[in-house]
Amino acid sequence: MGLFDGLRTQNHFASLGSAFYTRLAPQGLTNPKLLHVNPAVAKKLGLQADQIQSETFLRIMSGNEPLPGGDTLAAVYSGHQFGHWAGQLGDGRAHLLGAIQTEHEVLELQLKGSGLTPYSRMGDGRAVLRSSLREYLASHAMQNLGIPTTEALAIVMSEDPVYRETKETAAIVCRVAPSFVRFGSFEHWFNHPKQLRQLLHYVVDYFYPECGTPGLTPDAELALALLREIVRRSAQMVAHWQTVGFCHGVMNTDNMSVLGLTMDYGPYAFMDAFAIDYICNTTDSGGRYAWYKQPSIVHWNLARLASCFLDLCTESQLQEVLGHFESDYVAQYTYNMQQKLGWDQWQAQDHHLTNDWWQLLHDHQADFSLSFRALSLVFEQPDSWLALFGHSEAAQQWLARYQQRSALNQHSPQQRQEQMDQHNPLYVLRNHLAQQVIQAVQQGDTEPLARLFFVLENPYDWHEGYDDLALPPTPDQSVPALSCSS
Repeated sequence: MGLFDGLRTQNHFASLGSAFYTRLAPQGLTNPKLLHVNPAVAKKLGLQADQIQSETFLRIMSGNEPLPGGDTLAAVYSGHQFGHWAGQLGDGRAHLLGAIQTEHEVLELQLKGSGLTPYSRMGDGRAVLRSSLREYLASHAMQNLGIPTTEALAIVMSEDPVYRETKETAAIVCRVAPSFVRFGSFEHWFNHPKQLRQLLHYVVDYFYPECGTPGLTPDAELALALLREIVRRSAQMVAHWQTVGFCHGVMNTDNMSVLGLTMDYGPYAFMDAFAIDYICNTTDSGGRYAWYKQPSIVHWNLARLASCFLDLCTESQLQEVLGHFESDYVAQYTYNMQQKLGWDQWQAQDHHLTNDWWQLLHDHQADFSLSFRALSLVFEQPDSWLALFGHSEAAQQWLARYQQRSALNQHSPQQRQEQMDQHNPLYVLRNHLAQQVIQAVQQGDTEPLARLFFVLENPYDWHEGYDDLALPPTPDQSVPALSCSS
């Protein structure tokens, strides 16, 4: 028996049939090195310490050996990119290894950066170390912020050359999620009713059984119920993004999960200095995916998904479901803001104060995370908070209104502060911190990676000796915005 023979593997995506994917082996890295393993994800998968430290684990994570019991494949999908139909896309540098039955759910394992596939187009099928580290850290950060996301099990590096703007080295991230089906997976079958219904039945059967029973529930009802749930989850997801200052950067339909998970971390950013119109992706020259536009873009993407069901449902039925997006978003957004601002309930007029809050941050280019965090102590230390805004008159006026509003709370000042500290992270994955880790790892030093990974595991708690990881970048630490090629 092999080391991993005890894992309960499934290949439910493979059961869809060959129209949905291509079976092929990854192109493994040469002389791979296991850079880091996420112990929480490993535990969730039922992997023991001796397994993740084994040569077999390294060979699987580096694409040199299949997952025992798995069925390795690359999926096909299509999508809209920057608002334009891009046609057929697919896993151009990713291989689905199979899925593991855990105690609570089935989780798929996917290698990213594992070589050429039929969907690579003009790419080389590889991922560079720097972008792989950013994805590995981002999924870890988002998971521990409580934001729905794909996760990452491990990152493997190699000296294999990869050519981007310069010669770089290769890496592979093993991503983990219940499914990697995207809006673009449905878009691909827009003109193929048989395959579209097949995918609809698959997604409902495995991930949304509450929506009905394929074969018994009419397909129109299944589609409407499924769309309703995807609308709800997607609205909640982007509300979380907005209230933590996260910018995705590439919100194409092929990067949108039907499970409402944040996925495909490319040129993302957690904002430092706040700007309502902040753009984190230099490729996005028109600002399509600017921070303030993210909710409307999610709604636009949902409309593209809805259009896939026009042969099953009427346009008015689909529009009715899409119409729930705003209320779903507002409900999650207001709840998040209520928690972040320390209020025991949301009142009708609170949106005026919160809108002015965003304007105050924007006008002063105040640090997103520290401004929220310092607000919990504003009654005891008003000067510290005011200093973030240059002690401006506008900040003083807003603070007076905030104090007046907070006085209406039924809970104690201590309860207010505890609530705020539980919903305003002290540590976020700032771009300059990720860059410091990248530079250190490239030089053979993994200590900065371990330090950052540690605080991101509990981002709401203060950690002694890690104050530097809570601070915004100094002028010489600032990192330019990234592009789609990053």
